[in-house]
Amino acid sequence: MRYRRANIEGGTYFFTVVTFGRKKIFSTPENVELLRQGMKHVMKKHPFVIDAMVVLPDHLHCIWTLPPEDADFPVRWRLIKSFFTRNCGAEYRQKISDARQRKTEQALWQRRYWEHTIKDEQDFMRHVEYIHYNPVKHGLVNAPGGWAYSSFHQYVKQGRYPENWGAGVVLDFDDGVGCE
Repeated sequence: MRYRRANIEGGTYFFTVVTFGRKKIFSTPENVELLRQGMKHVMKKHPFVIDAMVVLPDHLHCIWTLPPEDADFPVRWRLIKSFFTRNCGAEYRQKISDARQRKTEQALWQRRYWEHTIKDEQDFMRHVEYIHYNPVKHGLVNAPGGWAYSSFHQYVKQGRYPENWGAGVVLDFDDGVGCE
């Protein structure tokens, strides 16, 4: 079966990217910073806007908007994953080397990722909420503001959320919002 991806120039997309075997490679600030560096590096030649993002220990969610006349998010993800893999610590590089010798899938990333084309403002906001609430959903914190690796803090600074948004409540999301 041939896998088809959306191809909308200038589109806005929600992504879920998971580590191989759900390894908790983003449990260290150094690896989260390396992911940020990789994204900044790729943005120089292949610009995009990160509208919202959260990095959890074994996966990340984000919303990107691509420039007009550009729909090539797959190349961006390939370059980001490659940058991270090339520059990660020796412990992970050894695992990658061992995996290659066994001719298995790359040891840091799941081969594919989930993408969803954002349809309208309501769809956008539901996915932003999903992203920001995700650390609570996974039991990592009691409120979105307690998770460091999230665009939630920028949204609070911009006045788009109160600081206590998502605290002390259980949010349910419709089918089709988010993907683990």
